[in-house]
Amino acid sequence: MMDVKEIREYLPHRYPFLLVDRVVELVPGESIVAYKNVTVNEPFFNGHFPDHPVMPGVLIVEAMAQAAGILGFKTMDKTPQDGSIYYFVGADNLRFKRPVVPGDRLQLEAKVLSERRGIWKFEVRASVDGDTVSSATILCADRKV
Repeated sequence: MMDVKEIREYLPHRYPFLLVDRVVELVPGESIVAYKNVTVNEPFFNGHFPDHPVMPGVLIVEAMAQAAGILGFKTMDKTPQDGSIYYFVGADNLRFKRPVVPGDRLQLEAKVLSERRGIWKFEVRASVDGDTVSSATILCADRKV
């Protein structure tokens, strides 16, 4: 549904911090399904960990937040070029179930739970081959740049 070129219209992130490769489902105001292909060439694998590469948990959370950000921007019919930025401002009930390693396809899902005065609450989940890797409830704030 959205390739990386269109994703870059809705996220201000760029390499090496753009963590969404493709959006496969999106229902504005409801939900998104996207993915990140995790390759051995990711810059963080050089140090995390050289002999046992594991995607850092904070980057898994960031990938989920970026998917939620796309959903929020599409729902509001805005882009960063409109002078809006979407900040990741909190996480509750964050859990990690298994490591993400090179070769995994990280599926990212987000559902809108609520929105009040520019503060959005999302239920997010990351999985590999149907197995949950991480889940949380996150908050994002839409602010003017």
